[in-house]
Amino acid sequence: MSAAPSSSPSKMSTTIARRGLMLVLSSPSGAGKSTIARNLLDTDATLGISVSVTTRQRRPSEIAGKHYHFISVREFERLRDSDALLEWAEVHGNFYGTPREPVEEAMAQGRDMLFDIDWQGARQLQEKMAADVVSIFVLPPTMTELQSRLHRRAEDSEEVIRTRLINSRSEIEHWRAYDYVIVNDDLDEAFRNVNCIVNAERVRRDRRHGLFDFISGLLTEEPKL
Repeated sequence: MSAAPSSSPSKMSTTIARRGLMLVLSSPSGAGKSTIARNLLDTDATLGISVSVTTRQRRPSEIAGKHYHFISVREFERLRDSDALLEWAEVHGNFYGTPREPVEEAMAQGRDMLFDIDWQGARQLQEKMAADVVSIFVLPPTMTELQSRLHRRAEDSEEVIRTRLINSRSEIEHWRAYDYVIVNDDLDEAFRNVNCIVNAERVRRDRRHGLFDFISGLLTEEPKL
């Protein structure tokens, strides 16, 4: 007579309430942060994007309201002066900023938000909401490769590319201010590393306020013998 199959406990899904995190990706222009950000959004349905406002002109490949909210300098100044922006910066002669209200609402609901911003914006977020920020700086493997990527993108004039290359050196000098630093010499590997960081940060003890109730329940539970 064959033995009856052994029973195993059913798999349970345990949800523990937590506060959302603010994932900041920064890099010199052309190092790959925007590509990594797009891949994250395509593969992680729980991650939302913080859509910045900017005063620069829209590129042909960009969609208003998806990549940026394109606004006038006057409107930007109104938002900045009324404290409606969590952070703002002037980059390559244009203004960029993060609207406050949608970010604070998402964080309170436990949703994670992605920020594709430069070191100036990252520093402001770290100063205002340090406990919520996870910051990653993406580096190119070489400056020659960075220049090649900017040319391959074929979206900027030669003058703009020269400006971006000049500014990239001062941007890279701020790498020490970030929690993590990734060299993007292989996009797939860089993306895997970012994914590992996000998954680890989501289960940090001090980010999961629901642990108090969960552990209290564990300790008062009487196992059935």
